[in-house]
Amino acid sequence: MQQKSNAFLETEKIGRLMQKYAVPCVISLVVAALYNIIDQIFIANADYLGSYGNAANTVVFPLTVVALAIAMMLGDGCCAFVSIALGSGQREQAQRSIGSAVVLCVGSSLLLAAVYLLFQQPILALFGGKVNAETYACAQEYFFWITLGVPFYMFGQAMNPVIRSDGSPKFAMAATLAGAAVNLILDPIFIFAFRWGMMGAALATVLGQILTAALSVWYLRHMKTVTLQKNSFGLSRGLIKRFLTLGTASFLSQISLVVSMAAVQNMCTKYGALDPVFGQPAYAQIPLAVLGIVMKFFQIAISVSVGLAAGCIPVVGYNIGAGRRDRARALFSHLLAAEAAVSAVALLIVELFPRQLIGIFGAAQESAYYTEFAVKCFRIYLCMMVLATVNKGAFIYLQALGRAAAATIGSLTREVVLGVALPILLPRFFGLDGLLYSFPLADALTFVITVCLIRKTYRALRADAPAGLPRRERGVPQES
Repeated sequence: MQQKSNAFLETEKIGRLMQKYAVPCVISLVVAALYNIIDQIFIANADYLGSYGNAANTVVFPLTVVALAIAMMLGDGCCAFVSIALGSGQREQAQRSIGSAVVLCVGSSLLLAAVYLLFQQPILALFGGKVNAETYACAQEYFFWITLGVPFYMFGQAMNPVIRSDGSPKFAMAATLAGAAVNLILDPIFIFAFRWGMMGAALATVLGQILTAALSVWYLRHMKTVTLQKNSFGLSRGLIKRFLTLGTASFLSQISLVVSMAAVQNMCTKYGALDPVFGQPAYAQIPLAVLGIVMKFFQIAISVSVGLAAGCIPVVGYNIGAGRRDRARALFSHLLAAEAAVSAVALLIVELFPRQLIGIFGAAQESAYYTEFAVKCFRIYLCMMVLATVNKGAFIYLQALGRAAAATIGSLTREVVLGVALPILLPRFFGLDGLLYSFPLADALTFVITVCLIRKTYRALRADAPAGLPRRERGVPQES
């Protein structure tokens, strides 16, 4: 029957399932992260933009993460719910949840874009946009055009995990790759040939996002396991509550990152002004520009981590729905090993080749202070990358199991409690260096919590364990 078309998720080898689902998901998320990085590379190498444009890009970046947070809550939550529903044989519930997610995504994206346009100046100031006049002007221009693309960006990102839950991870990947290709082709044309500056960089990004959204719309009309009809696109309060609960951890992991970015970028501006070098007007934008670049590299590593874990959501959801805790446990082991291995390689790259990495972002045309600060920032800020990726992967897996409360507590502890408190406290004693050390210290402290959650999860997933999993993990209850 149609609802059993994903039955191979219960029988196929774990390694092959990870390859089928996680690898395309990783590629999709890395490519999505590269959207902003590609803009920044071309901006940095444009002689009329340079570090001012780079700093402006850093200011706007957290605001795209807000849009991503909402999209991931809808997409990942719906993906997890659909997978559990299909594993339990409840195809109609899966169909209605997708329709509700589509309606919510369109409405929330239009609302967010309106808020951005209405409150542009205070929003940019909140993220350090007024570090100097040149940076602020660039940030205003870039932000306006990026805001126009928010509805398309959110729709493409929200539908990506939904498409994966339908058993088409390769299409989800292709839709994201197509958009990124458009961005990559148009960026040098708009920035160097037409000299459209920050507007050109943003416009190339938005056009790529429009293509990804259009491909997602096409797929929704040709889904495999469910058939969306007009009556699918209603707002079912019961279903919305369930899949939003499953997507809460994804939302909080991203939105709390924005809160942390606001703290970090404001402290960067504040303590940069007190620095003997960066307190000079000509160099004031350098710490913000460099920090943004380093955060983008970290975003790539985190995208791999999230992709590995999010790619497992359809697999773990289906197996939990089918009562196969043994396979969910084996998948968790595979995931943790993959997270550690991939991030270890990334750590070696940033520790051994920081000068080469910053060289990609126009270091040759900047002062020596630019490169020196970047090398220090790479080596300190990212030194606990392995722990950071394991933390993130474990939290997302807990979300897929239906353990939203545990995943939420872990994410909030890292990004809000530690991610805000440490960047505010440490610079008081160590200046800009304290800001750099706040990041690895937060990851190390969070890892203590993660270890406890991992041990508890393994015990709960034992084949002979008593019924200790949340009711949601044993199947999808009928809507009241």
